Amino acid sequence: MVDVILGLQWGDEGKGKIVDYFAPNYDVIARFQGGANAGHTLYVNGQKVVLHQIPSGIFHEDKINLIGNGVVLDAVTLKKECEKVASMGIDYKKNLYISERAHLILPTHRALDKASELAKGNEKIGSTLKGIGPAYMDKTGRNGLRVGDLLDKGFISQYIKIRLKHQRLLDSYNFQEDISAWEDEFFESIELLRDFKIVNGEYFINDKIQQGKKVLAEGAQGSMLDVDFGTFPFVTSSSTISAGVCTGLGIAPQKIKDVFGVSKAYCTRVGSGPFPTELNDETGELIRKIGSEFGATTGRPRRCGWIDLVALNFACMINGVTKIIMTKTDILDTLPELNVCTSYKINGEEKNYVPFQMTQVKIDPVFKSFAGWQTDITAMSEYDSLPQNMKNYIDYINKFLKVPVKFISNGPGRDQIILA
Repeated sequence: MVDVILGLQWGDEGKGKIVDYFAPNYDVIARFQGGANAGHTLYVNGQKVVLHQIPSGIFHEDKINLIGNGVVLDAVTLKKECEKVASMGIDYKKNLYISERAHLILPTHRALDKASELAKGNEKIGSTLKGIGPAYMDKTGRNGLRVGDLLDKGFISQYIKIRLKHQRLLDSYNFQEDISAWEDEFFESIELLRDFKIVNGEYFINDKIQQGKKVLAEGAQGSMLDVDFGTFPFVTSSSTISAGVCTGLGIAPQKIKDVFGVSKAYCTRVGSGPFPTELNDETGELIRKIGSEFGATTGRPRRCGWIDLVALNFACMINGVTKIIMTKTDILDTLPELNVCTSYKINGEEKNYVPFQMTQVKIDPVFKSFAGWQTDITAMSEYDSLPQNMKNYIDYINKFLKVPVKFISNGPGRDQIILA
């Protein structure tokens, strides 16, 4: 049996804490897509930890953690993560496994990412410049190097062949930056990788399922950044939705049971791209300040806005969401009034769907207003004790989406989750 936790917005929904909360109920925690552009923030014994590639179950030492084949792996970032985890007393080598089919991010992928973004000028995507897009391009172009290749004696010659190909592309961009330091870091880091438990991921995880083990698939980014269904071209390079679990881990669709969709009580986005409910005013700035809305990976300020039920309904549909987890509800504690977007006005007509290309139409969000609860909810632990105005807000979202909000996060702590 496999359950899935994934984001329903533009990422940064607080999935790391949620996976950490659910992990004790599972035997295997598996990342199925994305790269080191993901930043899953956890608070362990009061200490803030940001994981980029290691599954968020790593702090539960009896759990198996698998980096699946759908992930593009940054060995340099992984090494730094491992050092951080080890400094907290965790033996990461004990229960961390890596699929041999996971593709490697090479130093020239980072260079290509930077060169491509610079060439776009004002039309840049807002890439994290970590080489993820170019690594996925090599994967689909059948040129990539995979973790399993590290165990091959011909790895260096394979690397040189791809590096020469990349250099020709970099020359076409007139990219002059010296990346020798990046290469030194890379080759130092892959020596650590060779010491990991490198496994045939699909046989490994299906064997665990056959044994009756419970698997939790952990997604990165969010559904509105999906390469097919997100706000293209302002998207990530992988399949961030539940379908990506099958291709990213090698499991069959009928193995998936619950799909837990994570959404903030409001909405944020990092980088460029359409954001219909964005607040470019004092309220948006207040939410950013109270919510510490700055990228876990980049530190960039996040754009903030009201919750978008049109986009959320779309995300629930394409993912087959069975339960919603609402995070950062406490950030709205002080606001006297809240808005939720219930439809889009496009060319003067109200629409209840996400258009093909958000950047080609002017979207005016239609809002429904709610009275705020103006109560500190961070110490509350029972749904019945929540302010009535907050219940009204959540009840409306339940009815609109026809998917229940079953868990409510009311603070960053592990124990700050209320069952609805």
